[in-house]
Amino acid sequence: MSNQPVQTVTTSSDKVKVALAVCAVIAGVAGFYFLVGQPTIVRAGALFAGILVAIALAWTSLSGQTFLNFSKEAVKETKKVVWPTRKEAMQITGIVFAFVLVMALFLWGTDKLLEVLLYDLILGWKQ
Repeated sequence: MSNQPVQTVTTSSDKVKVALAVCAVIAGVAGFYFLVGQPTIVRAGALFAGILVAIALAWTSLSGQTFLNFSKEAVKETKKVVWPTRKEAMQITGIVFAFVLVMALFLWGTDKLLEVLLYDLILGWKQ
């Protein structure tokens, strides 16, 4: 990812756009619940319209453009990842399961050993 300087200064128009986007989502959700007597497609349309308006408003703001650039760069970086083959993934998973089993047995054994030492030998309590 590119190292871009962090911008903390936003204009008032960007803040207004983001605030309007939040209001559009709230209006969409409110419309969904307000139209309770209408068919589901109408209610879903109101919700979807509110979300679309919010996306359009956020898209034009500086914050939205920054997020869009970040998303594009994240997709580019994800494409660079070398994913393991199925065989490698199964081998790694098997190793992890084996390690967890060995650790579980070790911790169980340690617990039982401490139980015997503490209760039977030191305190003299028989269970």
